[in-house]
Amino acid sequence: MTTEANLQGKARDVTQQYTKEETEIFQWTKQWYPVAVVDFLDPTRPHAIQLLGKELVLWRDGSRQWRCFEDFCPHRLAPLSEGRVESDGTLLCAYHGWRFNWEGNCVSIPQSKDKPTEAQHCLNRKSCAVAYPTQERQGLLWVWAESGDSAGIESQLRQPRIVPELENNSDRVVQLFWNIRDLPYGWDFFMENVADPAHVPVSHHGIMGSRYQDDQYYDMIRVREMSNQEGFSFEVVPVATKLSQTIHDFQPPCHMRIVSTYKDGGQLILALYAIPTRPGWCRHIGTQVLVKNEAGKKPDGIGFFALPMPSWLGHVLASLFLHQDAVFLHRQEKILARREKCKWLDAVYTPNPQDKMTIAFRQWLERRAGGGIPWVSECSSDLPPIEQDKQKLFDVWTTHTQDCRVCQDALKNINRLAVVARAAAIACLCLGVIVDSRTVAMKAVVTGSTSLLTAPPTQFWWAIGGAVLFAMLDYLLKKLRRLFYIYQFEHAQND
Repeated sequence: MTTEANLQGKARDVTQQYTKEETEIFQWTKQWYPVAVVDFLDPTRPHAIQLLGKELVLWRDGSRQWRCFEDFCPHRLAPLSEGRVESDGTLLCAYHGWRFNWEGNCVSIPQSKDKPTEAQHCLNRKSCAVAYPTQERQGLLWVWAESGDSAGIESQLRQPRIVPELENNSDRVVQLFWNIRDLPYGWDFFMENVADPAHVPVSHHGIMGSRYQDDQYYDMIRVREMSNQEGFSFEVVPVATKLSQTIHDFQPPCHMRIVSTYKDGGQLILALYAIPTRPGWCRHIGTQVLVKNEAGKKPDGIGFFALPMPSWLGHVLASLFLHQDAVFLHRQEKILARREKCKWLDAVYTPNPQDKMTIAFRQWLERRAGGGIPWVSECSSDLPPIEQDKQKLFDVWTTHTQDCRVCQDALKNINRLAVVARAAAIACLCLGVIVDSRTVAMKAVVTGSTSLLTAPPTQFWWAIGGAVLFAMLDYLLKKLRRLFYIYQFEHAQND
């Protein structure tokens, strides 16, 4: 049988397998996961990531395509994420200099006896890195969660959970910036949270309404029945007066699509992704998509996040929103875990219809998806303990800034501007002193008076005013710079 016939046979088998899967439990590893925003990655170096408990590395090869390997060198298991992307487009292990091409094949072993010996070692399958299928769609880098010979075929038979509106290139569709953040709670608690509109005006008081005025009754009506592979969706009834419909659509493994349709025909689409990285943590990637109505009117977005702003500013300001429920989600996950053998529905009290979608999500997870994330065997499934130091929960540097190229560049520019502002403040102050001293000296020469009560000249006050303004700018830049590192929040102080 020819190679082409073999591939066609494998494709038929895989297609039949996926048809059968709909009647079986959800398979977590046979899925596409968005793991990074391409524009935020530095292409000159490798990036360590986690997915389903696996340690992976992302890197861009000589053809400008992003690749994904397991994060170890087959030689001595050193992390490839600590290596280098070389000028010839190979990934170099910085421990002994082994190099790998985009397929994972080893192409150089410098310590070999001679070239024939090196070539022989490179042909050995044990010298290969473990590669995973990847693709770029809508500005995101997607990774298929399995490796191996059949992974390439299987990955081509399933589409990632993209945003259909972004495929049309319509001038009616406006996408705002992508945001990405590692969050200190599990994938399931993120999904549970975004399936729950009732928490929004309370938890996000001041940004998304008022906890005292907008915590109104509503029902959630199922509009798409539960499916192993396709999830389910619910409609919020009734909706705000300016809306005609709001639907929350869960699309496993990692997408929550929230569509609010306005009475004038415009739409606000929240494309929210949550990627299971390791126990007790997930990676969130999200964006707002605004669809104009027939008259070309753009709908409202989420608070000030819909205002025109550079990506880096949106990233640091996202903490104002994300940190408002971070402690809740971190701790409730740990509280549930402490109640051993206690199912979610038995542990909680949900008398109101606002919790219908949250309940449905937990039922899908329990009945259709094996009860939870199948972490790899090398990854401990034990949750980390409750983090009592809230500063660590509110950390921005390690959960975003250190791996975001646009934020790193913005931070460097802010630091430079702060130095300039500080220097300008000192220069203005010195100039004011010099001007005042010269004025006093000149008056002494003319009048013979040495009185210190002489009123300073106008130039002095301009110089002092400039010093004050530049000092204020330096202070404000320091406050802004802090948002790249940490943003602390307390509901007790959010009036």
